[in-house]
Amino acid sequence: MNQEPIHWIDGLIVAASVVFTIGTGFYFARRQKSSDRYFSGSKNIPSWAIGISIFATLLSSVTFLAYPAAAYKSNWILLVQGLMVPVVLVGLIGFIVPLFRKAIKLSTYEYFERRFGVFARMYSSVAFLLTHFSKMGTVLYLVSIALSSFTHFPVLTVMLVLSIAIITLTVLGGMEAVIWMDVIQGGLLIGGGLLCLGILLFRPEGGPTVALSQAFQVGKIDVGPFNFSFSELTFWVMVVNGAFYALQKYGTDQTIVQRYLAAKSDKDAKHAALIGVIMSVAVWTLFMLIGSLLYVYYHNGTATLPEGISADKVFPLFISTQLPVGAVGLVLAALVAAALASLQSDLNCISAIGIADYYLRFKPNSTDKQQLRMGRILVLVAGILMMTVAYLYVTWEGEGVLGVVFGLYAIFSAGIVGIFLLGLLSRRANWQGLYIGIAVCILFTAYAVLTTTKIDDTPILDLGKFNFPHHKYMLGVYSHIIVLVVGYIASLFFKSEPADEHLTIYGYIKSKK
Repeated sequence: MNQEPIHWIDGLIVAASVVFTIGTGFYFARRQKSSDRYFSGSKNIPSWAIGISIFATLLSSVTFLAYPAAAYKSNWILLVQGLMVPVVLVGLIGFIVPLFRKAIKLSTYEYFERRFGVFARMYSSVAFLLTHFSKMGTVLYLVSIALSSFTHFPVLTVMLVLSIAIITLTVLGGMEAVIWMDVIQGGLLIGGGLLCLGILLFRPEGGPTVALSQAFQVGKIDVGPFNFSFSELTFWVMVVNGAFYALQKYGTDQTIVQRYLAAKSDKDAKHAALIGVIMSVAVWTLFMLIGSLLYVYYHNGTATLPEGISADKVFPLFISTQLPVGAVGLVLAALVAAALASLQSDLNCISAIGIADYYLRFKPNSTDKQQLRMGRILVLVAGILMMTVAYLYVTWEGEGVLGVVFGLYAIFSAGIVGIFLLGLLSRRANWQGLYIGIAVCILFTAYAVLTTTKIDDTPILDLGKFNFPHHKYMLGVYSHIIVLVVGYIASLFFKSEPADEHLTIYGYIKSKK
C-alpha cells in the first residue's frame, strides 16, 4: 500500500500534539520534589481524572489499529475478554482497593512478599516486566508503522521521535503528568474514533441502518462461535480468559494498582476503577464496530481497496483517503495520543517496580533524592528496552497483532492470579506450597509452549496426541488454576502459622460484620 504523504496541515497537527506532550512534562517537572509524588502523584487528583487515566492506560494503539483489524478480518470474539472485566470487577473492587491502599506503599508485589515471601514478590514482578515490555514494544511498533505509512518517514525515525517524547514526559513529569496527559489523550482517542464512526455510518448509501444491517448479515457483528470447546477460539475460551484477565489487570497489575494509590480515598479509588472500566469497554466496542463497518464500506461499493491489502492496513488506508484535511491530523493525533497514554504509564510503573522491588532491597538506606534520581534513570533504561523490543517487531511482517499480544499475555501471565487468589482465599496456604505450585506452573507452561509453537509446521517438541490440545489463550488460564490448586494442596503438607487475616478476604468479611 503506497499512500500519499499527509497534507502539511495534518502533519502540523500531529507534530503539535507531540510538542505539547513534551511541554507538559516540563510543566510538571518542577513539582516532582519527592519519589512519593513522582510515583503516586499529589494524592489530590479527582477520581474522574484517575478513572480516565485508567481507561487511557488500558487502551493504546493496539485498540486503535488492531481492534478494527480483528473485526474486519473476523468478528467481535476478541471483545469478549473486555466484556468480562466489568462482570468480575463489580464483585472484586470493593475488597481489592482498600486491601492495596493499606497493605502496600508503592509496589503491587509488596503484597505478595508479605503473604508468601521474597521469591513470590520477585517472581510476580518479573512476570509483570516481561508482559509489559512485550506490550510496550507492540504498541510502539504499531503506531510507528502507521505514522510511517502516512508521513513516508522511515519507521525507525518515527519510532525514535515518539520514544523521545514518551521518555521525556515520563522522566520529567512523573505520575501526575501521566494522569493529566491521559485525560487529554483519552479525549482525543474517543474523538478520533467517533469521527471515523460517523463517516462509516453516514457516507454509505442508505445511511446507518443499511450499514449496520449489512454488518450483521455478513457476521461481522458477532461474538461466536458458541460451541463449547477449548481447543479452538470460541466464545467460551474468551469468557474464561476474560475473567482471569480482569483479575490479573485489576488485582495484580502495577499500572492499575498505582492509580488506586494516587486517589484521595478508598471511595475515590473505587469510583476511578469503575469509570475506567466502563469507558474502556465502550471504546473497545467502538473500535470493533469501526472494523465491522470498514468491511461493509469497502465491500458494498462505497470505496475500493488495493488488491491484496492486509486487514491490518485497511483502517490506516481509510484514514488517509476518506477523511478531509485537518480531520486526518486529528485522527492521527488521537492515534499518537493512544500510544503515548499507554506507554507513559508503563514506563512510570516499571520504574516504580524497579525502585520498590529491587533498588530499595539493595540500598535500603538511600535518600529520597537518590530514589527519585534512580527512578528517572530507570525510566530512561526502560524506554531504551521498549525501543529494542519494537525494533524486533519491525522484522516481523505477519498479521493479527492483537492475537500475538493476547498470546504473549497468556504465556507471561505466569500464574500470578493463582498466587493472588491463593493469598486472598486461604489463610492456610504457605510459601512452601506456593513455590511447588509455581514450579509445576513453569513446567506446564514450557510443555504447552513447546508443543504448540511450530517451525515449518512441526512443533518444537512433538509429543503426538499428548501435545497441548487447547487454544493458546487457555494457557494463561490453566497456569493460574495450577498455581491455585497445586499451591493449596501442597501447603497442607507443611506446618505454618495462619496468615494475617487482614491480608486475606476473611479480614474484609470480619470488618464488614
